[in-house]
Amino acid sequence: MALYEIPLTPEPQAFGISLAGRSLRLVLRWAESPAADVPGGWVLDILDQPDDTIPLICGIPLVAGCDLLAPYAYLELGGALYISGDMSPTLNNLGDTVLLIFKTEDA
Repeated sequence: MALYEIPLTPEPQAFGISLAGRSLRLVLRWAESPAADVPGGWVLDILDQPDDTIPLICGIPLVAGCDLLAPYAYLELGGALYISGDMSPTLNNLGDTVLLIFKTEDA
């Protein structure tokens, strides 16, 4: 098993990355909640590269406690994606105290 931290900062961003030998583009954005008493959250889109116009997955909420890619196993992305710890990232802590981790089964 191998763990890889995906480098992030607490701001909307888009970048290319190779995960398990596959070239992808990750797009992260903060989504505000329409309800004043409900916090917003980070959302992830994954696109196939080099053609950034082919979305593979759109709107994955970054929540803690589960493999974010589990519902998309049929895409065979080569691993699992987790939020570190047991708390979902806030507007200000993504990539700082809350990390995005890609886990593969290969050594």
